[in-house]
Amino acid sequence: MSLTSLAITDFRSYGASRLDLSGGPVVLYGPNGSGKTNLLEAISLLTPGKGLRGATAAEMGRREPGEAMGRPWGIAATLATPDGEIKIGTGVQTMGAAARRIVRIDGETAQPGRMLEHLRPVWATPEQDRLFSDARADRLKFFDRLVFAAHPDHAAVVSNYEKALRERIRLLSDEERRPDPVWLDALEARLSEAGARAALNRVTALKALQDGINARADRPFPQADLGLEGPAEQMAQDGADEADILSMLGEGFVRARARDGAAGRSLFGPHRTDLTALHREKNRPAAEGSSGEQKALVLNLILAQTARLAQSTAQPVLLLDEAPAHLDEARRAALFDEIEMLGLQAFMTGTERDLFAALEGRAQFVSVSPLGLTL
Repeated sequence: MSLTSLAITDFRSYGASRLDLSGGPVVLYGPNGSGKTNLLEAISLLTPGKGLRGATAAEMGRREPGEAMGRPWGIAATLATPDGEIKIGTGVQTMGAAARRIVRIDGETAQPGRMLEHLRPVWATPEQDRLFSDARADRLKFFDRLVFAAHPDHAAVVSNYEKALRERIRLLSDEERRPDPVWLDALEARLSEAGARAALNRVTALKALQDGINARADRPFPQADLGLEGPAEQMAQDGADEADILSMLGEGFVRARARDGAAGRSLFGPHRTDLTALHREKNRPAAEGSSGEQKALVLNLILAQTARLAQSTAQPVLLLDEAPAHLDEARRAALFDEIEMLGLQAFMTGTERDLFAALEGRAQFVSVSPLGLTL
């Protein structure tokens, strides 16, 4: 399976552009600010969530000078499968605070989660160069996206958890009236159920990902020993069942009510979990490594994940924004070879075509400029 076309309308810097794809690796090269990352972002939106930039739907519409608000936008893609073509589209019809992304599959309106039946985009961006030394929340968001790329139900579980978490803190922070204990109990029951499921999903995914990393010991990328720090995940790793984890979370949310209400944020729960990594060769936390070392660790993580996904029925699509520029020649060559070996459709960006010289004849090269796309 592979993407065979991508069309975008009024998205970011693009008015109307279409790219016909050969099905193999794609190199997007051009000067900074030409729109390369915008193309990656468009592809990243062919899955649930806010895409690789984490932007809202209202922020993505093209805006001409003098326009106060971006325009309604759309992304359409064609996917070739053994059973024929599938058309996937997403976008917004009205802008402003009410802007909401719509998904269509073969012309029929669908839930966003349905896109994961066909595509599983996984990406690495320059913002992840210091993933292990940046904010804990960013690491967890990165890891959760890896989890639901392999286990689509995890996206809905995390979404349900976050929605209940927001509702709970609104109740606890309301200074004008006392929160209804019955409603709080119901919210915390939902939180505990979703939190326990999320923790179990994460631990299962972590084991599979670690196995994938261990199987790549012959690759010229640093190996990481991964961990999850959080009480629910620790219980799951120790063999506790879902009912025990749910009970622990429920009791914890009740105890944390007064503290969370005073703080105006939730200080307990699986949203506070952290992803840890030990640089195996150097036997030190990944957070102490350089940005280049951290980038190489993240890439190895992502390659291990895409190797897993390549064995599933859904197509992994690898999006690498400026990643090759941060690799030495040996690792860059190894990255290209692995992409080809796994049969991945990878979209890679860079300012210079020469960075991808080893892919000449093996990839589709697209020049990106403010004037448009040129094959």
